[in-house]
Amino acid sequence: MIRLQAVAKTDVGIMRQMNQDYCYANTEETGLLPNLFIVADGMGGHNAGDYASRFCVEKFVELTRNAGSGVVSKLSFLENAIRETNEQLIVRAAENPELEGMGTTFVAATIADNNEMDVLNIGDSRLYIIDSEIRQITEDHSLVMEMVKNGDIKKEEARFHPKKNVVTRAISAIGVVIPDMFRVPVKKDDIILLCSDGLSNMIADSEIYDIINENREDINKAAEVLIERANRYGGRDNITAVLVKIEED
Repeated sequence: MIRLQAVAKTDVGIMRQMNQDYCYANTEETGLLPNLFIVADGMGGHNAGDYASRFCVEKFVELTRNAGSGVVSKLSFLENAIRETNEQLIVRAAENPELEGMGTTFVAATIADNNEMDVLNIGDSRLYIIDSEIRQITEDHSLVMEMVKNGDIKKEEARFHPKKNVVTRAISAIGVVIPDMFRVPVKKDDIILLCSDGLSNMIADSEIYDIINENREDINKAAEVLIERANRYGGRDNITAVLVKIEED
């Protein structure tokens, strides 16, 4: 049996007036799933981004809690749940013109007793595994990542590109999106980081690793230092970090 320790922290940052990030962390059974961790980064004018991220996280958790026993696999359930969440967001946007154009990134993970982690992502919120190194498991759905793939810019240039915040895939009111799905092995003492781009755009992966590695025994402090550092470097966006430590396997 695995035992997990988790902490979730979000901060408005320095430059923004409203926090459009939303997160969820539950180390206990959540309906069909043994545990559940989510970060969503909303987008849209006025309060639309704030509404989108909160609505999608809460709807996804609700669907998870109410899931029946006939689900074929966790991966298929996750994909179906995100599709239904997207469909419900489209309905809400149609009912309220003020929510037109809203959307959100979404990254979620659940860790099974067989030491397999299922991951779902849409947009540029990320999931990393930190062990003896830092590994980004998700792939950003962003314009700059497309530019990196095409060889137009180098990967190290992407974090500073003026169009780094342009996402190419999101849960939105425009249509139903297809997520990326991953199943990856994890082990005792691994630390999982889910974060919004307000963190990953402000701090290099190598520094994220150093901060977490230096605070392995206190992931609450690690999360606090990550947010403090992102703000120290400018805090240009909302900052969210969910850290999960695997303590037993």
